[in-house]
Amino acid sequence: MAKGGDSTGEADINPNYEVTKEQRRQAFRAMLAYARPHRLLFAAVFFCAIFAISADLMQPLLVKIAIDENVLFGAHGIGQLFLLGSIYFVLAVVSMIFTYLQANLLQKAGQSIVAALRKDLFNHISRQSMSFFDRHPIGSLVTNESSDTETINQFFTQVLLSLVRDGLSLIMIIGFMFFLDVQLALYCMILLPLIAIIAIAFRTMLRSAYQRARTQLSRLIAFLAENLSGMSLIQSFHQEKEQVSRFSRRNERYLKESLREVRATVIFNRSFDILGNVSVAVVVWIGGIAVFDQQIEFGVLYAFISYIRQFFQPINQITQQWNTLQSTLVSVDRLWRIFSEQPDVRDPDPETAQRGALKRVKGKVDFNRIRFSYTDKTDVLRDLELHIEPGEFIGIVGTTGAGKSSLVNLLTRFYDVKRGSVEIDGMDIRRLPQKELHRIVGLVQQEPYLYSGTIIDNVRLFDESVTRDAVIEACRLVGAQPMIERLPHGYETRLSERGSGLSAGERQLISFARILVYQPKILILDEATANLDSHTERLIQQALNVVAEGRTTLVIAHRLSTVKHADRIIVMRNGRIEEEGPHEHLLELGGYYADLYHHAFHGRSAYEGVGG
Repeated sequence: MAKGGDSTGEADINPNYEVTKEQRRQAFRAMLAYARPHRLLFAAVFFCAIFAISADLMQPLLVKIAIDENVLFGAHGIGQLFLLGSIYFVLAVVSMIFTYLQANLLQKAGQSIVAALRKDLFNHISRQSMSFFDRHPIGSLVTNESSDTETINQFFTQVLLSLVRDGLSLIMIIGFMFFLDVQLALYCMILLPLIAIIAIAFRTMLRSAYQRARTQLSRLIAFLAENLSGMSLIQSFHQEKEQVSRFSRRNERYLKESLREVRATVIFNRSFDILGNVSVAVVVWIGGIAVFDQQIEFGVLYAFISYIRQFFQPINQITQQWNTLQSTLVSVDRLWRIFSEQPDVRDPDPETAQRGALKRVKGKVDFNRIRFSYTDKTDVLRDLELHIEPGEFIGIVGTTGAGKSSLVNLLTRFYDVKRGSVEIDGMDIRRLPQKELHRIVGLVQQEPYLYSGTIIDNVRLFDESVTRDAVIEACRLVGAQPMIERLPHGYETRLSERGSGLSAGERQLISFARILVYQPKILILDEATANLDSHTERLIQQALNVVAEGRTTLVIAHRLSTVKHADRIIVMRNGRIEEEGPHEHLLELGGYYADLYHHAFHGRSAYEGVGG
């Protein structure tokens, strides 16, 4: 069943794990490296911001001139007023144009950065070893690929924009205020310490509120992703009510933390609003006295009131980006944690790699006293010795946990042995490039994965070098052609995700056709007939006979009937080979295999005792 407990993925999605300052600096340097190719765009954004802000801040000066110069009552009052109004309109248009350009250029840069980041992240994850996916829940990786990269996009398009635009606005507003009246500007500067005190007082509360909300959101996304992937099993066991209940609990926790975050943000913003209104009142009072005393002109006071109102807007905008900045720090840490992981299984150094093995491989396989464990605690395979001749058909059976799948995981090099070696034709597979190894070793799993695409695309795996005729011939040989011809558009029928609409047997036939197309020298079937009915199993068995011809074949059997005719049956128990030999010979021994066979065919389910 899809993971649904309260601890789903929390170790990986909790943003509160320890990150050193040096690691955070490295992470930010890595992120900023994505911005370097867009330096010219950011420079253009900076200059657009200067023009847009300047046009905005010049407007109160025009009103100040109109008031202090008594434009309306002058000799050319209407003309001068029209001129000032025209200039005011032009400044508004200039501000709009450069604001538009600034926003579009920044979005282009931000979206380009996040597109490159997503691509590199997906590429990095896809190159990881299977042990990586053992440690990281799928839901957490979905969050990394979608939510975390989008947060970094918001950093460039919102936080950076606010720092540039609002930072420049603040500096230029202060400059205009000092230009108008130094003494009144100095009075206004008393506000800066008050603003700093409020920001520091709310900083811890805002950060804590955001992190709690972010943690609950990540857990909610992880739970949703993992449950959707296991929906068929949830419905099979009628767990909908339980899973909805668990989802509701997470949703309520996220709602509670989100409301707490909103309350903290509203209190913070309203504090600035109150301070802004008090500041306007103080400026009106002090400036009004100065106007009455004829120390300053009324137009200057009007401009000051306009600037003091605008003074708080950039500060408020910058502080409102605090949550996004916190989100960025968390996301950068999480992505850096993923990017810093290297595959446990790596390609050999070019100077030691053995290339061109595909052309000369015969299919001999040797497991030389291998020892293997998924963790450092318990060995799954213990000093296992197995030698397979080219073209031999090998059946592998045993109880759950005996080590059958682990054996083939080592041959495909999803994992590396802890001790010993796995060799193909005398070559240690650790010296073969993985791309070449996976052309030598073909794998058909219990649940074949089909992509969204046509039958043709799914057989040749989007490799245009494989011709349509080769795909059709492969499907004909494995017996899939009658099924495909019944589909609405034949080989051009588009399959949905995971091939829904096709039966398990039909999906397996397509996976067998893949094997014929790519012609591996060694074939592995991992429980490939476990979930099939007897009639479909016979069809798959016929396809298997076609696919296995001339190849070294290893079949992990869920049903003993699948491997009765194997050249040799390997019987595994507790990570070791208990018995081996042809079916009849093993029955005559009357040992462990004979017990399994007796349980399978005499009064017990054929599924019992020989699974997984």
